[in-house]
Amino acid sequence: MDYRLAAPKLLCAQLKHARQTPSQSSMSLGGILFQRAWLQGILVSTASDGGFILDDGTGLVELSLSGDSFNRQWKTGMYVMVVGGFFFRTGDISMIQVHKMVDLSPFPDREAMWYLEVMEAYKLFYQPEL
Repeated sequence: MDYRLAAPKLLCAQLKHARQTPSQSSMSLGGILFQRAWLQGILVSTASDGGFILDDGTGLVELSLSGDSFNRQWKTGMYVMVVGGFFFRTGDISMIQVHKMVDLSPFPDREAMWYLEVMEAYKLFYQPEL
């Protein structure tokens, strides 16, 4: 994992358009190179491997969690922030190998602010100058 590459704030709908670079070591989304993604959403169900499915209102992504102790504290219905390695899977929903996950449920304004944060980050850092 190349930690010099940013973990951009993204929506699940945007991840559908990500493509693997020719070097196979990173992903590209409109010229943005990344390996990790930063998402926020609600844990809606448990995945077959013991992970979770995250719904951010624009789509779904599977969260792969490692270690039994890491899985025990998470419950469906929680609003969480997730940063982790992104893996595009053809014919299936994308997957994030979770590196960091934070429960934001106690902060009800976080969900409303998330969409604004994603738009602002895109506008400030990724939108080409006209």
